[in-house]
Amino acid sequence: MHNRIQLLRIFCSAAEAPSFREAASRLGTSPQTVTRAVKELEDLLGEPLFHRNTRQIRITTFGESMALQAREALATVDGLFSRNRQAAEAADTVGRVGIAAPHAVGRRFLLELLLPLLREHPGLQLDIRLDDEPTDVVGAQIDVGVRIGGMQDRSYIARAVTPIGFMVVASPALLEQATIPTRPAELLERPLSVVIDRRTGKPWPWMFRGSENLLVPRPAFSCDDAEAELDAVLAGLAIGQIPTYLALPYVADGRLVSLLDAYAPEPTQLYVYRPQRGPISGRVRLVYEHLCAAFADPLQFPR
Repeated sequence: MHNRIQLLRIFCSAAEAPSFREAASRLGTSPQTVTRAVKELEDLLGEPLFHRNTRQIRITTFGESMALQAREALATVDGLFSRNRQAAEAADTVGRVGIAAPHAVGRRFLLELLLPLLREHPGLQLDIRLDDEPTDVVGAQIDVGVRIGGMQDRSYIARAVTPIGFMVVASPALLEQATIPTRPAELLERPLSVVIDRRTGKPWPWMFRGSENLLVPRPAFSCDDAEAELDAVLAGLAIGQIPTYLALPYVADGRLVSLLDAYAPEPTQLYVYRPQRGPISGRVRLVYEHLCAAFADPLQFPR
């Protein structure tokens, strides 16, 4: 027993095909199913829809009229679902999306990466929280987050989207004042910058491939913000070990020089994540997928 909309769909396919076998092939079903559906519809209408014999089928005059009406009715039904689905999808891209990101990533890139999405979906309302430490996603109502480094928390769905490296850089003016270092140990003879870990109050060590971390005993410049460190390095105050996404544009335009590339540490990963709780709204999924694609694109996010 088919419902009446199914009957009409099968009948319309049979009316357009040269045989019930061909109609069944187009529908992905059996010829017997088509035959039974046509017979069921004929019993409901009280009129034959096809002339049949052992060699061929031919639609009746009543069948042709019925096929025309059926197509119009099905188009109306399909249009009803299509319009309402589109309206639901449009409504699902309206509303708040809470986003967490590290300070430098958020200030330098996040809004620019999201602007095309905001122009396409003006109903999105972004609530951005910048913090270099893991954010309380529940308390801050975070829907999508960006994090650099390991993602151990299984309560998140996280995607590693791009490698984040670190490079030693200095201004050309600073390098004119002394010989260029060729080994990490030689850096201790130069003015160096460090970033302070806000949790411990201690400086982060410099990292190098295949050697011990370098602790800077007397930094020429220290701060707890990667962008402030970058500004000090650009000003020629110190040599710094800067994330590639911040340093590369200035290396490309000649304002910074990259040093000790052979000792560059193994890159870490930038993750885009979302909490793993309940159904995910269309707008959250939209922002999540957009950021994954944007951060993975080297033309939008330097690596």
